[in-house]
Amino acid sequence: MQGFGVDIGGSGIKGCLVDLDAGRLIGERLRIETPQPSLPEPVFDVVARIVDSFGWTERVGVTFPGVLKSGVAHTAANVDKSWLGTDLAAGVAERIPGPVETLNDADAAGLAEMRYGAGRGRNGVVLMLTFGTGIGSALFVDGRLVPNTEFGHIQVDGEDGETRASAAAREREELSYPDWALRVDRYLDVLEGSVWPDLIIVGGGVSKKAHKWVPLLSTRTPVVPAELQNDAGIVGAALAAVERAEA
Repeated sequence: MQGFGVDIGGSGIKGCLVDLDAGRLIGERLRIETPQPSLPEPVFDVVARIVDSFGWTERVGVTFPGVLKSGVAHTAANVDKSWLGTDLAAGVAERIPGPVETLNDADAAGLAEMRYGAGRGRNGVVLMLTFGTGIGSALFVDGRLVPNTEFGHIQVDGEDGETRASAAAREREELSYPDWALRVDRYLDVLEGSVWPDLIIVGGGVSKKAHKWVPLLSTRTPVVPAELQNDAGIVGAALAAVERAEA
């Protein structure tokens, strides 16, 4: 079975056809820089351009870096604040031929990892964290998603955790992986005290270099890199679009 997913991020928007039996992309994904400023209308246009470039006309899954309720954005930490109250699903649906399913970007990545990747077959409390422009989170209890967790914004030493521990913070401050790992460790220490997960999966672009920082963490919870790496959001979006249509 095939699906199509688009992953909206603070720095890039990417999409691709997805093999939903194997949980992997079909061919090369298309990535386009997120318009700056990241206003809704230009972002809708980029999403439509990506979908159109593949000739896809069926249901599409689209992720967003914030809380979504019935397709409407309620937070917008790493995109323009004009997104607040914007109906992402309606805006995209006006520009593409097929129906649209929307969800939080980290939730999408988590769905993909739980179905095809590092969380496959795992029960208990599993926490997926995506390190990028910010820190996204997806929480699963016995395989069921608790949607729209925003653990990147938990307070760590007086500021949002993602302010100091995101991948963007590492790049912005030109931190070495050992120095950045200390910040991630502190963030996870605070998070563990609230959630008590049984497994933490770390994703985003930095998961490709997990060997440089994951072994340096001192968490009591096992931490493993995402297996789908930076494709997880696209795969999870396509998966959600198909499964929610069937529900």
